[in-house]
Amino acid sequence: MKKSDYRPVFFLLLGCLTAVGPLSIDMYLPSFPSIAAALATSDGAVQFTLAAFFIGLALGQAFYGPIADRFGRKPPLYGGLALYLLATVGCALSTNIEMLIFCRFIQALGGCAGMVVPRAIVRDHFEAQGAARAFSLLMLVMGIAPILAPILGGWILQFSSWHGIFWCMAVYGTFCLISIHFGLEESHPANPSQRLHPLTTLKSYGGLCKDRSFIGNVLAGGLAQSGMFTYIAGSPFVIIELWHIPAHHFGWVFGSNAFAYITASQVNAHLLRKYRIENILRRASWAPAGFGLVLLLSGTTGLGGLPLLLIGLFGYMMSLGFISPNTTANALAKQGHRAGLASALMGSLQFSLATLASTAIGLMHAKSALPMTGIMALCGVSSLILYRTLVAKPLGPLP
Repeated sequence: MKKSDYRPVFFLLLGCLTAVGPLSIDMYLPSFPSIAAALATSDGAVQFTLAAFFIGLALGQAFYGPIADRFGRKPPLYGGLALYLLATVGCALSTNIEMLIFCRFIQALGGCAGMVVPRAIVRDHFEAQGAARAFSLLMLVMGIAPILAPILGGWILQFSSWHGIFWCMAVYGTFCLISIHFGLEESHPANPSQRLHPLTTLKSYGGLCKDRSFIGNVLAGGLAQSGMFTYIAGSPFVIIELWHIPAHHFGWVFGSNAFAYITASQVNAHLLRKYRIENILRRASWAPAGFGLVLLLSGTTGLGGLPLLLIGLFGYMMSLGFISPNTTANALAKQGHRAGLASALMGSLQFSLATLASTAIGLMHAKSALPMTGIMALCGVSSLILYRTLVAKPLGPLP
C-alpha cells in the first residue's frame, strides 16, 4: 500500500464506474408514482422494475469475473457499458411496464461490469487493511450518487417526464465509457492460461463457497446490504405515499441517509489506521440488527411516527458504512490470484439476496410500512447471526 496508490483521479474514476448501479437504482425512485400512472399499472408492478434490475445484477456479475481474470480489467468494462447504453435507451422508449421491466434487466446485465471490475482493481492494488481503507474512500466518491440521484430525478420530473431520467442515465454511461478508455490503466494483463470453460469456472466458484472466511463475510455483508435495498424498494411508497412527502422532496430524505452512509465510511477509513478490520466489524455487526429492530417497532406499532422511522433508517444506513467496506476487503483478502472471480461471486450472491428482499417488498405490498421495516429487521438480525457464526474470532479484548 503506497501513498501514490491513493490518487484522487484513480478513485474518482473507479467511483464513477461503481456508481453506475446506484445511479440507475436511485435516480428513478421519485418517478415510481408517475410511471405507474403513465403506464397504467400498479405500484407493485413498478417495484418489479427494481427487482428485475437486481436480478440482472445478480446474474450478470457471475460472467464478468472470469472474463476480467482472463482478458484483463478493461475489455469487460467496454462490453458492459455498451450494453448498458443500449438498454438505457430502451428504458427511455418503453411504452408499457413489460418492456420497461425487460430493459431494466438488460440494463443491469451491462451496468454490473462497473461493480465487479472496480472491486478487482482495488484488490490488484491493495492488501486487506489497505483495501478496506480504499473501499471506504471509494464510497466517498460513489456515495454522491444516492444523494444527488433522487434529487436530480425529482428535479427532472418538475420539467420533464420519467423518460428524461433514463436519457440522463444514458449520458452518464457515455461519460463513463469515454473516461475508462482515456483515463484507466490496465491493472491485470490478459492471462491466456486462465481457462474460461464453464465446468472449470463452476469448480472455482464451488471452491470459493467452501471458504468459510470468504462466504461468511460475503453473506454477512450481503444480508446487511439487502436491508438497504429493501429500503430503496420500499421507501418511495412509505415516504411519498404513506407519509405524504412530495416526490421532489423525497431526494432530501433519501440523500440524508446516503450522507450517513458516506460519513460512516470515512470514519471507518480513519479507524482502520489504528484498529484491525475484525475489531471494527465485531462492534459494527450489532448495529443493523439493533436499528432493524427499531424499525420493526416503528412499522408494527406506529410508535414515534415519522421521526422514529427516520432515525431507524438513518442508523441502519450509517452502520453499513462500517460493514460494507470491511466485509468486502476481508472476503477478497486471500483471493488475489482470482480477484475477478471472487468479486463476481460476491456480487452475484449479495445481489441475489437483494433481489429476494426487493421482490418480497413487491409481493407483500401493503398500505403500511411493516413490509419494509420487517424485512430490514430480518436482514439486520440475520447478518449479525451469520457474522458471529462464520467469521468472528476470539481476538482478545477490544482496543
